[in-house]
Amino acid sequence: MSLGQVAVKKRKMKNILVLCTGNSCRSQIADGFLKAYAPEGTNVYSAGVETHGVNPRAIETMNEIGIDISGNTSNHIDEYSNVQFDHIITVCDNAKERCPYFPSNAVKFHFNFPDPAGVEGTEEEILETFREVREMIQAYTKEFVSAYL
Repeated sequence: MSLGQVAVKKRKMKNILVLCTGNSCRSQIADGFLKAYAPEGTNVYSAGVETHGVNPRAIETMNEIGIDISGNTSNHIDEYSNVQFDHIITVCDNAKERCPYFPSNAVKFHFNFPDPAGVEGTEEEILETFREVREMIQAYTKEFVSAYL
C-alpha cells in the first residue's frame, strides 16, 4: 500500500462518540448498533458524563437480537479527550446539557431517548421497556448510518 493509499484510507475512517449520562443503557445500546451497522473503518466510542457500569438488562435485550455488548465497559467522557470525533451523538437531554466542550469540528446530533433504567414494574414490564427503547435506538442508528456514513 502506498503512502497515498494510506492517507486516503485514513480520511475515510470516522470516529463517532455516543454520549449519555451514565454510559450504562442508551449509549451502550447505540454503541452496539453503530458497531453492527457502520462501514468498516468506523470507530465507535461510548461514554458518559458519569459512569454507572453496563446495565445487565441492556446486555440481555441486545443479546436477544444477536448483538453482544457484554464486553463493553462504562467509560467517562474525559477518557476520550484526545480523540478527534467526526460525530457526537447525545442520547439524553442530561448528557447534552452536561456535555463538556470538545475542541473539535465534530458534527453534533441529539435525540432524547427514554431512560429504560428508570422504569419500575415487574421484570417483564421493565424488559419490555428496554426492548421498546432498543427498537427506537435501532431505527435511529440505521437512519444515522444511512445518512452520514
